[in-house]
Amino acid sequence: MSEKIIPKRVPNSEVDLTKEDFKSDQIIKWCPGCGNTAVLKAVEDAFPEIGYKKENFLFVSGIGCSSRFPYYINTYGIHGIHGRAAAIASGVKIANPSLSVWVATGDGDAMAIGGNHFIHTIRRNIDINILLFNNQVYALTKGQYSPTTPKSGVTRTSPHGTIEHPFNPAGLVMGAMGTFFARVIDNDVKMMKEVIKESAYHDGTAVVEILQRCVIYSDDAFDILRDKNYKEDYRVYLKHGEPMLFGKDNSKGIIFEDNKLKQINVGEDKEADKKILIHDQYNPDPGIHRMLGYMHPPEMPRAFGVIRAARFDTYEHLIDKQINNVRESTNVRNMDDLLNSGDTFEIS
Repeated sequence: MSEKIIPKRVPNSEVDLTKEDFKSDQIIKWCPGCGNTAVLKAVEDAFPEIGYKKENFLFVSGIGCSSRFPYYINTYGIHGIHGRAAAIASGVKIANPSLSVWVATGDGDAMAIGGNHFIHTIRRNIDINILLFNNQVYALTKGQYSPTTPKSGVTRTSPHGTIEHPFNPAGLVMGAMGTFFARVIDNDVKMMKEVIKESAYHDGTAVVEILQRCVIYSDDAFDILRDKNYKEDYRVYLKHGEPMLFGKDNSKGIIFEDNKLKQINVGEDKEADKKILIHDQYNPDPGIHRMLGYMHPPEMPRAFGVIRAARFDTYEHLIDKQINNVRESTNVRNMDDLLNSGDTFEIS
């Protein structure tokens, strides 16, 4: 773990920005009711408050409905190729650390064709922000099952139900040594805005999973988390330093017992109440973070907010450190020095 975290090198804006500064003049071509529009609004709300210079924001995307994002936000942007957004963003950030680099990607774009780039970007801890739009289906290409489609899910390419085990993005990120993972849902713009801001300030690869409904091919996805009659019992919004409470009037809590997380009814057992966990998003040990990422209804609530924000050196900081160390210990300062180093000979 780093002894000293080097502050970000993205310059702050010298003028106050508003959401209007980030609104694009392009016609939005997402379907009416698509969850992507809520994500766009959250980004427009968050970016002025992040405080960076407008010209230092960059959005990179691959292929998919979410990958139209660079057209719909008034920043610099790159519309890349399928699955390669993380690779492009990595190169941009390493070449120019003063940019705030963002990736808009889907569950198929990131974790199927782009899976290798996705996990190695996370492993390297390159300081980019990945907004992972998870609608559990390939929407742009008309409804095939994706790496996150629930087992037995009926889609255009699994009419009798998919037999595959889906990825859990939280588990994948933390298994790849991820330092930041958060989860939000598209019908809570306020939560999205706050999490996006925390993502921006994190040093390292920040992955924000957005549970996002496709009104055409996965309209019922995450229904239990949207239903006003159930969402309080099945959603726990984690905040650093606060107890893990949820339910109506915070009537339920989460404890760690028998090597697993459990939910309790607050007030039924005073000894159990004392065990209610306090969220520590900065804990370098991913154990509890991983368990929180895997929780799901009906046995447990789904965890939302920033689940993990551990502080480790970034790839760019380590590159700088290595370059400086080598410069201090070598006589090779330029190409001529390199060509004339070691054994040389002349041909007459």
